[in-house]
Amino acid sequence: MSDTASATADPQVGPGDEDERGTVGPRIQSFRRRAGLSQEAAASRAGISTRALRDIERGRARRPRVHTLRSLAGTLGLSDDELAGLLADARTGPPRDTGRPSLLILGPLVLRRGRTPVPVAGPMLRRLLGLLALKHPEPATQQEITDILWPSGPPRSHPSLIHTYVTQTRRLLGPCGPRSARPPTVVRTPTGYRLEASRNRVDLGHFDELLARAERLHDASDLEARYASLTEALRCWRGPVLADADPVLRRHPAAVAADERRVRAALLHADTALLLRRSGEAVPLLADLVNTEPLHEGLHARLILALAGSGEQAAALQVFTRLRDRLDEELGIEPGTEIRAAHLRVLRPRQPVPRRTAHQAPAHGEPAHRTESHPTETHPTESHPTEISRAPADGTAPAGPTPPPAQLPLGARSFVGRRPQMRVLDTLVASDPARRPHIAVVVGAPGVGKTALATHWAHARRDHFPDGQLYVDLRGHSRPPALRPGDVLTQFLRALGAPPHALPAHPPGEDEAAALYRTLLADKRLLIVLDNARDAEQVRPLLPGAQGCAVVVTSRSRLAGLVSSDGARRIALDALDPDEGRRLLGSIAGSCNVAAEEAAARRLVELCGGLPLAIRIAGANLVARNANIAAHCAELAGAGDGILDRLRIEGDRRSAVRSAFELSYRTLPDEARRMFRLLGQLPGPDLTVDAAAALAGTTPAASAALLARLADAHLVRERAGRFGLDVLLRSYARELIGTDEAHTARRRLMLSRAQGPARRDSGQANCSGSYASSAGTRA
Repeated sequence: MSDTASATADPQVGPGDEDERGTVGPRIQSFRRRAGLSQEAAASRAGISTRALRDIERGRARRPRVHTLRSLAGTLGLSDDELAGLLADARTGPPRDTGRPSLLILGPLVLRRGRTPVPVAGPMLRRLLGLLALKHPEPATQQEITDILWPSGPPRSHPSLIHTYVTQTRRLLGPCGPRSARPPTVVRTPTGYRLEASRNRVDLGHFDELLARAERLHDASDLEARYASLTEALRCWRGPVLADADPVLRRHPAAVAADERRVRAALLHADTALLLRRSGEAVPLLADLVNTEPLHEGLHARLILALAGSGEQAAALQVFTRLRDRLDEELGIEPGTEIRAAHLRVLRPRQPVPRRTAHQAPAHGEPAHRTESHPTETHPTESHPTEISRAPADGTAPAGPTPPPAQLPLGARSFVGRRPQMRVLDTLVASDPARRPHIAVVVGAPGVGKTALATHWAHARRDHFPDGQLYVDLRGHSRPPALRPGDVLTQFLRALGAPPHALPAHPPGEDEAAALYRTLLADKRLLIVLDNARDAEQVRPLLPGAQGCAVVVTSRSRLAGLVSSDGARRIALDALDPDEGRRLLGSIAGSCNVAAEEAAARRLVELCGGLPLAIRIAGANLVARNANIAAHCAELAGAGDGILDRLRIEGDRRSAVRSAFELSYRTLPDEARRMFRLLGQLPGPDLTVDAAAALAGTTPAASAALLARLADAHLVRERAGRFGLDVLLRSYARELIGTDEAHTARRRLMLSRAQGPARRDSGQANCSGSYASSAGTRA
């Protein structure tokens, strides 16, 4: 069989098929990427077709010809040993029925071992297995499992029954054959159970990886690669998620979210097909999906354009007519802008195609919501959603439609952890409007990664905000003066398309600007990211009234006023745990380097106090100096209280831990600054209010107020009535204090301990550790 002909031998390679297809395909793909060649370039140089190379890499050509492998080896610059290995794999071919289990849930539930289906008998096992695969790689809680297994209420013995079903599930996933040394299994977690398996063992995980890869490709030169990834991703689907499962499982939020991602992938696939002039290839997929989503206007609009692009104008017009009639009968509404623009495109083929992207698709399950597109053609009687329909006073023609704002800054490329916080932020896009909060505030210490979390989440969820994203650095803790709400409103109004004559006079009238701002955002779905806020009063005028909009605020202050008065969800960030800190360091300095010096990497994260800013700076310095981790650890540890001198990048003031701390410290009143400096003299990790009063020579009431002020600025850690400084903040506090001030404070602390039972509550019980001797030694 020729290489080209073999493409039809195996029409679909699903997740986990690497075991069955052998290693020839993945190894050739790895060699090609190492050589920096595209499939088209590698195939052309090797004298084979691109389709043949694609089939080999995907495992559809099970035993490529020897001369083909030799040609590829020459093109990719393989060594003799590498070529010999490829030829040996091609001769032996893939083993059969010894692969690890894989789970397919994008359609009816299927468990396979290799290519052999494994029967899953009993509804309880199918429900449990489906739920674990749906939640993978996250755990399913005990309550989730109970609700899925017994929708009408659990029996008294349900804990032991769950354990029995988990045991049976483990047996189903157990090893079979020599290639299954590490098969998937079910592990216990503090809250429930988790399916432990690599992502490509579950078709949903495989689909998500391919979709994420496609969404990272934005340049026109990447269109072919994006189209290939989307095609492969959509091939994973055999029907709706868990199509043969009980309704309670099909309605699970994770299942609904997966269906939404399928629609998002289909929209992006159709848009890419239109750009590549392959509209006919998108028609079958879109025709199938509009039956599943009969009221989704984005899918219908693309089906209309794909049919028209394939020369099927009559069929395209029928799609519009059917949808218009269905919307009228079931919802009593007219088609929206996007579907009307597609209809006009068929009627007037010389006009340009709407420039709508898949990121502007309405959320799954909200068909009646109008997701306005931004086409280059509009009906004469329609105005653009962000356009003010007032003629300029000078009588000139109004400007063209303003594109939706997309102001998000570059997200952090090396982002790790923060999964619980991401889940809280995801409530801003919850499918149930009644449970969807309007505002989230991300608070934490300087350098803890508030902006990184907010921008990372905003980029990941921008699909949910088709009308755009606004962003501003409010400079609440910056060297330049903080921005006034009126100035920010003027910026936002310009971004939303308000013409100059509609803007408030300068200086801007804050109330008038806020009213116009809320008017423009009415009935829209838009994300507003307010970074680095000073306090609640700086934020409130920038809050929209539209329920479809969401606001993410970051601040070093607690912003308790927004939580109490405006219903904001508060998300507090702490330092990264050791494993997360090590992964962050590896993303900058190289994961292989971190793995080679794992103990030193953990020590480096510890010296940085788990602070993301400090870890990033340490990683950047490692790369710049080409140093090993152990040597850098020794340098930082030897610096003592001067460690902050090492945690900076030359020539970049923003990349310095001390600068981040200084911006918070200088906003404090004098008495709060003094208390912060004195806390650097703590002999133990934390202390109580009374001990702080002894340290500062103040009353407990005054001490409590100052500690609360420091805790609100996230310069002091408060836990169970005790207050302390994190590692690097303690070093910074010691830098600030003078010798006489430090000596006097330690003396007060020793005297308070020596006064005996009358002041014992401010002594040993209030400062962790035995501090009398250490304080005396320092004095």
